[in-house]
Amino acid sequence: MKDSQPAPHAPHSAHKADTRAAWRDLPLRLLIAGAALIAAFGWALYHWGRFALESELYSYTLLVPLVSAYLIGQDLKSPDSAKGSKSFRGLGAGLVALGLLASGAALYLKVTGATLVPQDLVAVGTLPFVLLIAGLCAWELDGPRFRQVAFALAFLIFMVPFPLALEHAIESFLQHGSAPPAYWLFNLVGTPVFRENLVFHLPGITLQIAPECSGIRSTLVLFMTSLLAGHLFLRSTWKQGVLAVAVIPLALARNGFRVFTIGQLCVSVGPHMIDSPIHHRGGPLFFALSLIPFFFLVYLLVRSDRRKAITPTTTS
Repeated sequence: MKDSQPAPHAPHSAHKADTRAAWRDLPLRLLIAGAALIAAFGWALYHWGRFALESELYSYTLLVPLVSAYLIGQDLKSPDSAKGSKSFRGLGAGLVALGLLASGAALYLKVTGATLVPQDLVAVGTLPFVLLIAGLCAWELDGPRFRQVAFALAFLIFMVPFPLALEHAIESFLQHGSAPPAYWLFNLVGTPVFRENLVFHLPGITLQIAPECSGIRSTLVLFMTSLLAGHLFLRSTWKQGVLAVAVIPLALARNGFRVFTIGQLCVSVGPHMIDSPIHHRGGPLFFALSLIPFFFLVYLLVRSDRRKAITPTTTS
């Protein structure tokens, strides 16, 4: 009789089983309350989904709940190293209160017939859902388990689209922040340029950094990626913060380089390059270029983290 051999996909099956077990270990009351909350916000979530599908900027929000659910399953599998069993019920009560207050405000706006743009309506309808989900978890989970899933719950905030005023403020910041790097690059290569705020007067053409050229979508995606990379690969909180903050100068440098590239092509090749694919559809290319320094920074931080972890502690 031959010895039985393990199935080829046994490790993968065990991995999936561990994830399912982690979800099954959650308190039944929490699962029931979560399902009831999803049902109660069904109409708001339907409008959120439709808005995301039709939005060029906020299509990524559809992936956020899936990412958070995956992180919860992964984080609950790993043992919690924190000591003590501090309860987070106070935080849970506060979040639930905020969620109910936000729900009341959304209902008031609907009853009074307040005129809001669709984006703001979706934000008002989605924010209470996120707050209530986080509050229920903080109330029902014990301290160690809540600490494990805290990041995944906080990540759910990216489900909520920015209010239009905040979106315009971020676009304006990225526009004005991208102008100096572009101007420095033109000067570096010796291209004659006269800058008036967001307008660049170049030989044969005048360029202006428009809101559509702010790179807000790629910046948001890169910022979310930095948070995920820090959570998954870095142990040190301050290094996670460094990685997240580094996205801002990286985004400004990327946008400035894009303006410089398009302007230089218009000067060197011809003004018709303003209508070239590199201008209208070149966003993914410049985003991919910005990933090179980003992943290099991730590599340096992870390497530093690991070196610190294996350094033996000396005792007197």
